Amino acid sequence: MPNSIIVSTGCCIPSEIIPNAHFLDNRFYGEDGARLEKPVPEIVETLHKITGIRERRYVSSGLTTTDIAYEAAVEALDGHDRERLDYIIVAQNFGDVRDGNLRTDMVPTIASRVKQRLQIKNPYTVAYDIPFGCPGWLQGMIMADYYLRSGDARRALVIGAETLSRVSDPHDIDCMIFADGAGATLLESSDENGGILSHVTRTDALDKAWMLRLGRSYRPDHEGNELYIKMDGHDIYKYALKTVPLVVKQVLDRAGLGLGDVKKILLHQANAKMDGAILKRLFKLCGVDAIPGDIMPMIIHWAGNSSVATIPTLLDLLLKERLEGHRLTSGDIAVFASVGAGMNINAMVYRMP
Repeated sequence: MPNSIIVSTGCCIPSEIIPNAHFLDNRFYGEDGARLEKPVPEIVETLHKITGIRERRYVSSGLTTTDIAYEAAVEALDGHDRERLDYIIVAQNFGDVRDGNLRTDMVPTIASRVKQRLQIKNPYTVAYDIPFGCPGWLQGMIMADYYLRSGDARRALVIGAETLSRVSDPHDIDCMIFADGAGATLLESSDENGGILSHVTRTDALDKAWMLRLGRSYRPDHEGNELYIKMDGHDIYKYALKTVPLVVKQVLDRAGLGLGDVKKILLHQANAKMDGAILKRLFKLCGVDAIPGDIMPMIIHWAGNSSVATIPTLLDLLLKERLEGHRLTSGDIAVFASVGAGMNINAMVYRMP
């Protein structure tokens, strides 16, 4: 079977930089509607210590998920024939949410909108979306790998794009975590050594499906029927810490590799403390004592949590050597892993060609 090789990447990092000080005038409430007693500066500083986020990126007024997905796609397709694409897969969860209007717009799909914006005439370039929570881009990569290995397709563009700033409740402290962004990856089937070696996905919906959901604003006198993203952060933390290391070990076992073979681990960036704890648990699970200081590149401190865009953005910056102290060369092994709404967890092993 052919191998699925990443031949190019692109990303769109929004221009609006939102520092933590932006939230000092917010009024925060709990799920019960009671205003939080702790002073806002303390709330902001506590969240910074936990998540590592000091600033995040928002899209400018007037831009949508389609706009930034298109920009990432253009960058990834630079120098490549768009008409030869077999698939355009877009991971997103809220469609085009316009500034000042929380009604989601998902018809037609973001993938079809991107295809139209790219002016692709080929009717057999199939375009569709994946609403799979934060692991959506990685799941798109996994699905594309199936297409390419089957011989049914030769090229697939996988995009992760989200504008979480439009669906975050300004009265919920979790609003300080969310950010916007887009990342794109072009995969091609090839006889070249390397590429995607293995992947694992699981969905724990029986008792965990609603840990991430949509809900009303926490402010009791908030007017309107808008729905905002809500999450049980502590429960998600415990679930991720317990389960993500198991899935990463499983995907390495499927590839016939050990943790000592891995050069980089690219985790979904939702919480720096959580990612660090997952890494420690993974190394303990694999019986490895020393954790290399450069194994897990992080951008959350300035990019925030942009959901499906976090890993492809991180990958684009890494491959273009725009992350100081981090590099991947031929033969290196990278592991990708994500956790999010559903609850879904996935992981993938990739060998640089």
